[in-house]
Amino acid sequence: MGFWDVFLIGVGLSMDAFAVSICKGLSVRKVRPRHALLAGGWFGLFQFLMPVLGYVLGVRFQDLIASVDHWIAFFLLAVIGGNMIREAVSGEEEKEDDDFGVRTMVLMAIATSIDALAVGITFAFLNVSILPAAGIIGVTTFVISAAGIYIGAFFGSRFQKWAELAGGIILILIGLKILLEHLGILVI
Repeated sequence: MGFWDVFLIGVGLSMDAFAVSICKGLSVRKVRPRHALLAGGWFGLFQFLMPVLGYVLGVRFQDLIASVDHWIAFFLLAVIGGNMIREAVSGEEEKEDDDFGVRTMVLMAIATSIDALAVGITFAFLNVSILPAAGIIGVTTFVISAAGIYIGAFFGSRFQKWAELAGGIILILIGLKILLEHLGILVI
């Protein structure tokens, strides 16, 4: 799996954090760089840590399921992506909350990075070098989340659903690519 594959996975995974960052940007009267750094830092950190944790878990069970790992990767990414698409089209609104305290941010960072745990498990099955991959995902999420604060303050909630929809589609397509490559149908 190359840089661009991991980068696109990072973009897809960061869309939940981006949506929450947009809501945070909406809720703050005057956005300061501190707000963007806090959102980007917390979301980026957890998007880095969760794939590493998933990778460690995946490596422990890799020998048991090596023959079907590409199906597992496809299934996990399709479920995560499908869930993101479902949330985007469901019409449910994210709650605005201007609290940037540690407890609030850690809970939101965990909630928005659970799917990264599953991607880490997938990376273990695909023998991806986890630290560079998790670093790319973390940095991508940092930048996108920090930008989300400013975008939320400037544009409002107009792009939130589109971001989640795009993230879900990206993850499903990456999962399909992994499956087709392992089945020998797609050679890239």
